Amino acid sequence: MEATELQQVFFNHLKSALPAHVSIADELCDLLGISADSAYRRLRGEKPLTLYELKLICEKYKMSVDQVLQLQNDSILFQAPDISQKDIPFADYLRGLLNQLKYFNSFKERQMLYLCKDMIYFHFYLYPEFAAFKTFFWLKTILNKQEYSHKKFSLAEFSFPDCFVVGQEMIKEYNKIPSVELWNFESINSSISQLRYYKDSSMFDNSADFNSVVDSFIRTLDHQQSQAEKGMKFMPGDSELVHRASTKFYVNEVVLGNNTILLELNNNQLSFITYNVLSYLITRDPRFTTKAFASFNTLLSRSTLISGTGEKERNRFFNAMRDKVNDLKK
Repeated sequence: MEATELQQVFFNHLKSALPAHVSIADELCDLLGISADSAYRRLRGEKPLTLYELKLICEKYKMSVDQVLQLQNDSILFQAPDISQKDIPFADYLRGLLNQLKYFNSFKERQMLYLCKDMIYFHFYLYPEFAAFKTFFWLKTILNKQEYSHKKFSLAEFSFPDCFVVGQEMIKEYNKIPSVELWNFESINSSISQLRYYKDSSMFDNSADFNSVVDSFIRTLDHQQSQAEKGMKFMPGDSELVHRASTKFYVNEVVLGNNTILLELNNNQLSFITYNVLSYLITRDPRFTTKAFASFNTLLSRSTLISGTGEKERNRFFNAMRDKVNDLKK
């Protein structure tokens, strides 16, 4: 492929990563400090990009030169949004996730596929008690924040209202994205284990708080069942008139997999892979996303749809989930 063709392939790839309303020429003008005429000359391939300009564009838009130049190797470029962040407030971490969701919603055509080894992250913020516990657990046990090292969980002391507000906004943005969720009977086990561990280790300040968190967990499952029944996503208390995106809820009884989020944005694909519990990697590499989507669809073909229809299977699934959570009180 000639250099001019490669440059046009590069810009076509860049254009596909931008929302439809964003002008790629305007973006180049701002980023490279060039005129509109110079930007269009580069877009048409009449003026070659310099290596420095290529570097600036790839850094800003997280593009892989290997992919653009069609180099045949096994390297995959992943973006790790929080890799350089140190000790930021947890609410700011949540705001980063919120901005990702807003970015997804900037595309006219969008769909999210969610493989749930654990419950979907956003759902932990449906109700304040469960949200407070999960936030405290992450800060104390996962992030090892020293200010919580000798603290017990208390709803009165650790309600984290700023995190709850951002979490609610995350759910509202997620509710605008049509989605396919693939769950397993083990998808709530990690949260159950966390609650049991804190209970057995006497890390709840009092039993009333423990029961409140468990009840909040149950309400979360009730809400998920209600969404699955209607095949729509909505906030607790929303009226039927509120615009809601569709959700397809599947259950796979055999394969657990891992927490993976796949996005289709205007016919372009992204893959999100979680690591270190709270962190995630992102790639647009078509070799990776093609395999990830194919694997998801294979699992889907071996799963049972319980949203909209399948009342018997839906009740069986959520009753089993609630029984597991209620066992925590014994």
